[in-house]
Amino acid sequence: FFSRGLETPELFLGAMADLVRARANARLPPEVNRIIYVKNLPFKISAEEMYDIFGKYGAIRQIRMGNTPATIGKAFVIYEDIYDAKNAVDHLSGFNVCGRYIIVLYHQPGRLNKKMDMRAKEKNLKALKKKYDLK
Repeated sequence: FFSRGLETPELFLGAMADLVRARANARLPPEVNRIIYVKNLPFKISAEEMYDIFGKYGAIRQIRMGNTPATIGKAFVIYEDIYDAKNAVDHLSGFNVCGRYIIVLYHQPGRLNKKMDMRAKEKNLKALKKKYDLK
């Protein structure tokens, strides 16, 4: 900063305050969320390694890692700040962890609800077909 003409601490602090204000006023896309979903993790990755990898991008509130055969290799990382989550998604998607390229996405609970609604509709449709003997 000092090479850019910010010779005094007051000018430096003023520039930092401008950056903070710009960040607070930035518009984020609607899918951006504090909760990120991570896939293709190594099965043997530890919680400490997860905190090391994702903690570089900001304060983490919680990490939930899969522990069943269907969810192993997947995790949810919850950040304190939405901008930290955005930074993690921008930098870690495609990152190589123990020979595996991880996939980092924003958690979208609405998509899960749509899938559940579709399953319920399909079940209802099958019941109606059976009731009225349709194929």
